[in-house]
Amino acid sequence: MMMRMSGGGVCCDREYPASKMAASMEFSLEDLPSDPLLLILSFLDFRDLISCSYVSRRLHGLSGHNPLWKGLCQKYWLLSESNKTQKSQSWKDLFQEFYGNMGRYIDHYSTLKKAWDQLKTYLSQKCPRMITSLKEGASEEDLDAVEAQIGCKLPNDYRCSFRIHNGQKLVVPGLMGSMALSNHYRSEDLLDIETAAGGFQQRKGMRQCLPLTFCFHTGLSQYMALDSVEGRSRGEIFYQCPDQMAQDPSAIDMFITGSSFTEWFTSYVHNVVTEEYPIIRDQIFRYIHDKDCVATTGDIKVSVSTSFLPELSSVHPPHFFFTYRIRIEMAKNAHPENICQLDTRYWKITNANGNVEEVRGPGVVGEFPVMSPGKVHEYASCTTFSTTSEHMEGHYTFHRLKNKEEEFNVTIPRFHMVCPPFRVSAVRAQGSSGSLLRPPFEENSSDTDDFEEGQGLNIPAPSGRCPRHI
Repeated sequence: MMMRMSGGGVCCDREYPASKMAASMEFSLEDLPSDPLLLILSFLDFRDLISCSYVSRRLHGLSGHNPLWKGLCQKYWLLSESNKTQKSQSWKDLFQEFYGNMGRYIDHYSTLKKAWDQLKTYLSQKCPRMITSLKEGASEEDLDAVEAQIGCKLPNDYRCSFRIHNGQKLVVPGLMGSMALSNHYRSEDLLDIETAAGGFQQRKGMRQCLPLTFCFHTGLSQYMALDSVEGRSRGEIFYQCPDQMAQDPSAIDMFITGSSFTEWFTSYVHNVVTEEYPIIRDQIFRYIHDKDCVATTGDIKVSVSTSFLPELSSVHPPHFFFTYRIRIEMAKNAHPENICQLDTRYWKITNANGNVEEVRGPGVVGEFPVMSPGKVHEYASCTTFSTTSEHMEGHYTFHRLKNKEEEFNVTIPRFHMVCPPFRVSAVRAQGSSGSLLRPPFEENSSDTDDFEEGQGLNIPAPSGRCPRHI
């Protein structure tokens, strides 16, 4: 023991061994208050929370705290207070019920369920008829039976989505988007699992590929690779595109539309609910609109959206087909004296190699629209080219109706058309040392048609029987 003077008194400092000091500071988990423990537990995932329940009686009781499981139910199963009220269960019991039913999909369910809910909410307002074509979810037994039938395992995210909704009835319009030109129409249904299994491919060039969509009018389908064979990656989604320059019918190129079912479906839903894809006559049209692709000249605004058509395109020979939709509108507050009529169009087309082509012609799709305050005129046209990208820009020439001598140009903003990623067939790749995933071609020509002449937009009515020109 040591003694020292401190302030006018005598203090005794006793030195204790370290082991005795540690022993004096030991405390029991039972002595800790509940609030800080619950706060710590709130940061744990459900697996760790369950593990904690086996540590001690105290943690077993705290890990069943209802608010902890409320957050987990909302995170993984998107459950709300109304769901809990309807079930008359605790949050922990609700979590266990959903986990028992959908536990193998816990890493996918919330993402896909949210996408489905967003899509249905949007379509109930914009295309209510399309909602009625959706089928109820498939059972685990249904999905297991399909796997046994085709001899392949289905990706878990695909299975999860089809537990929520088993595709749709084979109707027009299809859930997965439409496209129309004067003499061409496409509308893709999301196939139910039984119909998809009937179209499962085992032929050379398409081995172990499952159709996801189908179009009655063109026979077009998007496929999902169920195994990494013939140059494809498991889960990859694509449009098949026969190599027209190869002698071997198994030489099939692919336009890639998704790296997984989740990425493919959620990106499509995003484009629908954010109105990147417009709704036209109760159908989803897969035009992409760049919000920066707008030009205003005086009282007139011009905007452009574009879409790639894989069913009219090929990789070999290089022939890439795009359609574009142009909206011309005059401001509602424009002066009545500014009423004008479109006379001519001018296009400047630049392909991926920098080659430029100029096109001039009268009107648009054979029409000479008159623009008055608040008037909107829309039309669709198309172009083909032999490089994987190009951009177009130009102007319209108008004259004032009050004074035909007064002519002026209205700017058409530059818009880009880019072919989606594609993969050449394994047959062709075997004879090449290059990568399967190809960069742009280096051809010199830009194969463009007359752009607008006779390229109006025919959109079949939802029954698929009554085309209407707009």
